[in-house]
Formats: sequence, C-alpha cells, structure tokens
Amino acid sequence: MSKVFDLWNEVGGAFGPSGREDAVREAIAAIAGEYIDDITTDALGNLICRKKGSGRKLLFAAHMDSIGVVASWIDEKGFIRFSQVGGLFKGDLINITVRFANGTRGVISYEEKTPFKDLTMDNLFIDIGAKDKADAEQYVQIGDFAVFEAPRFEQNGVLCGPYLDNRIGCVTLLLAMEQLAEAETENDLYFVFTSQEEVGLRGAGAAAFSVEPDIAIAVDVTDTGDLPERKTPMAVDMGKGPAVKVMDRSVICTPAVCAALEQAGADCGVATQCEILQFGGTDTAALQKTRAGVQVGAVSIPTRYIHSPSEMCAVSDVEGAAKLLARFAVGQN
Repeated sequence: MSKVFDLWNEVGGAFGPSGREDAVREAIAAIAGEYIDDITTDALGNLICRKKGSGRKLLFAAHMDSIGVVASWIDEKGFIRFSQVGGLFKGDLINITVRFANGTRGVISYEEKTPFKDLTMDNLFIDIGAKDKADAEQYVQIGDFAVFEAPRFEQNGVLCGPYLDNRIGCVTLLLAMEQLAEAETENDLYFVFTSQEEVGLRGAGAAAFSVEPDIAIAVDVTDTGDLPERKTPMAVDMGKGPAVKVMDRSVICTPAVCAALEQAGADCGVATQCEILQFGGTDTAALQKTRAGVQVGAVSIPTRYIHSPSEMCAVSDVEGAAKLLARFAVGQN
C-alpha cells in the first residue's frame, strides 16, 4: 500500500463529523508534530500548525470534519430518526452502515409504504437492532452523532472509501509539510486543519482572522467530469493531476494566485487541471472574506462519488498536489 493510503487510513478512520473533530485533530497533531515548530488549537477546534519564518504569511487550509447524522428522536420500537449534518443525498444512504462515537453501529433504512421517488430524510431511520425504545436508549441518546462505516482500500493506484472529503486534503497537507520540513524558506507557513466546513465554512474564517495571511490556499476535493452520461460537463478527470480552482458557487479565486499555483506545478513537473465547479464551495470563500479580504487560491483532488460512503480518487493526484503545494510555499517571496 502507498504512504498516501496509510495516512488516509489513519486520519480517515478517526471519528469526526462537523463539530466533533477531536479524534481527527489528535491523529493529525500526532503526525504533524515532527514537521513544524508549534501547534495550537483555537476556540472553534481548528488545528493550527506553524513553520515559522519572517517572510510572507501563507496559510494552507484543509477541513477535518465530515458529513454525518445526529440522532433526533427514538420511537417506541427503538428505531432512531435523525437529522443530517452537512449535505446528504438519500440515494447514498439506503441500507448503509453508520457508527456512533461509542462504537454502536446501525443500518439506515426507509419506510417502505412511501414510494422510493418520494422519499425524504423524514422517511429514513436508523436500526440498531434494539428491542424497544428503552433498549435503544442504552446505546444511543438524542444528540449523538454518527458517521458512515465502510471499508477503505487501495487498488490500481486508486483510493476508495468514506471521507476522502476531506481527510485526503488533510493527508495532502501532511505530505507537503513533510517535504517542507527541511526546506529553506523565509515564508511564515501556517497549515490549518479546519472545523465545521460541511455546515457553513465556520472554522476557516476564524483561523484566517487570527493568522491574517497574505495568501490563503484551500485544499479539498472536487467533482470529476469523467463518468458516463454526466448531466453537467466538467473538464476535470481523476488521475490527470490536481486541479487549480478558478471558481465555484462561493468564490472566484485571485488570478495571480491561480497563475502562481499553475507555475509551481510546472516547475516541479506536476500536471494540473483547471477547475470550474458549478455547484458547492469550499473553505476558500471564508478565507477570502476575512478581515479586509485575502488573496486566495485552491488546489483540489479530483474525486468521484463525493458525499457517499464510497468516494474515489487517484493516489497520483494526491502526491502531485502535495508536491505542488510545497513548491508554491517556497516560491512566494
């Protein structure tokens, strides 16, 4: 297995839905400690790793949190109703396994009397095999969060499993940090693993407000256009290199930063793609709007089946993104 898979398996396996990122933060901090000068955690739970310098402040951000569900009601038969944490699609949820923080597992199913095409989240429930409400309450309480439980694997240079979004962005930053550990640069580098991106980009704005960067780069996943019969064409393919974001629904990136990212890729032999995402957004938007405004860019890992339990990306795209970011970090004077 690749180093990318090993890191993803460690970081990706940590329990960490939005607002409950503690285990992910601990896993990342344990790895990052040997590469940087200091680590702090702010009030929102952002993990801020700094490689000190006297030059320009560069902030690289990848969100730690994942989508998930939260128990909202338990009926008399012990079936658990839930609310969504972040963006969920009903088609990805039917008959999948979820895991609560205490290790309790259950299966999401649906009310069969409702036609499948008419299903909403209100028609879904979690079955933990409880005898009744009292039995269920021994394992799950209202307000308990749960995440997807599915295998992670590497095959033919491809990773597949839950929460590449955005644990693979975190892995990308860890790889870049390792490459920069002995590099000579005057720049003041901040690697920020942000909280609560999936529920409104909450952590990134607070972290950037504190750091006051000259340039901020978000690292996240993006959609691909290489699947059969897509409704919306997109000029990004899995396995053809990391994508430099031009814009999405929430942000238009700074042209000079986009050009510098593309040049960094060219300088280190990493092919890049151009990303225009017609829906969704990332921490880039929150970073851009901090204080009086920040120059921003984004590097994205092309990923299929985002927000499902079986997301997929290429190892080579992750390795290329890390190499590009390390080059960018030393080249901004």
